[in-house]
Amino acid sequence: MPRLTAGAGDALVVVDLQVDFCPGGALAVPWGDEVVAPVNRLLALPGWFRVATRDWHPPGHVSFKAQGGLWPPPCVAGAPGAECHPGMDASKVDLVVSKATRRDADAYSGFQGTTLAAELKRRGAGRLFVCGLATDYCVRATALDGRREGLEVVVVEDAVRAVDVQPGDGERALREMRGAGCVMARSGDIAAQT
Repeated sequence: MPRLTAGAGDALVVVDLQVDFCPGGALAVPWGDEVVAPVNRLLALPGWFRVATRDWHPPGHVSFKAQGGLWPPPCVAGAPGAECHPGMDASKVDLVVSKATRRDADAYSGFQGTTLAAELKRRGAGRLFVCGLATDYCVRATALDGRREGLEVVVVEDAVRAVDVQPGDGERALREMRGAGCVMARSGDIAAQT
């Protein structure tokens, strides 16, 4: 029996399920493509607001190694690697939020430098279900910012994967999110309100 029901007043945020963050991409999250099936199950649930965030970096972005940043250049705006994973049912997404769009500023959170908070407020969303990539970076930042915005936040554990630059980063991020008041659930525990 489902533990949580989702509907009006709830929003699903699929964080950065993009080609470059999946196996074979410029900054692949190990087993990142394993989240596609549970994400699609969640996207198929009716009655809630469904958002996809995406990194949409300009060329020469401050986060890229060539500019002194941490990463190889993933998700350059308009490039094939910036597209949604081909297995994700993007037709079910109500809003795409682009982040990290300024060359001189990084943005891990779907709230940072975007209209996400305003869109959620406009639609009366009080609870956010967060899934996608990567647990220890953009999922973590989005979930924590959701809490700062006063939202209830549910992290869908079987629909996230970690980069784990340092072993255990993903587990530490999950603990931090729990400590901030995020609830953990599995995709199979979530059903549509009837």
